Amino acid sequence: MDTTHRVIVGDSRDLSAVADDSVELVVTSPPYPMIELWDDLFVDLDADIEAALEAGDGRAAFDAMHAQLDRVWDEISRVLTDGGIACVNVGDATRTVDGSFRVYPNHARILEAFTERGFDPLPDILWRKPANSAAKFMGSGMIPPNAYVTLEHEYVLIFRKSGESRSFEAGADCRYEAAYFWEERNRWFTDVWTDVRGQLQSLESDDDDLRDRSAAYPLEIPYRLICMYSTYGDTVLDPFWGTGTTSLAAMCAGRDSIGCELESEFVSVFDERVANVPDLSRSIARTRLESHRSFVADRREAGDDLEYRAEHYDVPVVTKMERELSLYAVDDVKPTADGYRLEHARFGGER
Repeated sequence: MDTTHRVIVGDSRDLSAVADDSVELVVTSPPYPMIELWDDLFVDLDADIEAALEAGDGRAAFDAMHAQLDRVWDEISRVLTDGGIACVNVGDATRTVDGSFRVYPNHARILEAFTERGFDPLPDILWRKPANSAAKFMGSGMIPPNAYVTLEHEYVLIFRKSGESRSFEAGADCRYEAAYFWEERNRWFTDVWTDVRGQLQSLESDDDDLRDRSAAYPLEIPYRLICMYSTYGDTVLDPFWGTGTTSLAAMCAGRDSIGCELESEFVSVFDERVANVPDLSRSIARTRLESHRSFVADRREAGDDLEYRAEHYDVPVVTKMERELSLYAVDDVKPTADGYRLEHARFGGER
């Protein structure tokens, strides 16, 4: 199996290089309005934002920043196929502007924007991020009433375009081979993620300084979402590509990808990350399979002998839908004119 991965250097408010209805899944994390890290970026896009901030008009700045993101959501609506899914990781912002402290609800504003564009919102996910500081409050400390709750979570907002789910031929290999294990389904499809900094993230050794500048999310977030909401043969788009974490996840998951990034500096160092993809993809596949074997051992110890067996691995599975499950690893990476072509092989081989 081969996959292709394009990287577009440009402004994601204009994705004319991506054809209409050509993408099955969007997984992205945009710059968060009203987070100071992103002020300069938004000001470059609209000078009125700087004027609003200097005037102490936080509401106007918030609206103007989201107006720039809205132009990207317009493009996503165009390129996403009917029934396709958009997953947007975003956090709310807390900020003092003109002496007034408040929360700026980015998730609510993006939910409104997608709904206005005809998307159906699906149940979202709260990604709980443990705070590094021992201080669990802001404001007046230990005395009421002027302390503030510390934000320790972000949202993964999930939308479906045009209301109808995607349709497939009965028994389509691309779906059944892309199945996930029963216990993965139970962990992934819960509405609160507290374990994201665990299993798969520890396999990524990348410590590039650009990661901090891009505020990149952990590899496991896009990897899970890609496995949850796409099949083999699908194309995943990230219009806020950054250091390319979504593309790395798509490579490891055996999907095609397209990334759009405004800063060419990020793209220029991506080759170093891609060079590690064969090892990374094998590590992820091995971790998933070993985790399933541990799950099976626990079930057997509890007296439950699973009824079905996987066709490509010497393990039992809980449901019929898991029997054709195939994990793929990257065998070779070949540069192309606008990205990469990867060769994949089924991890572990056939019995």
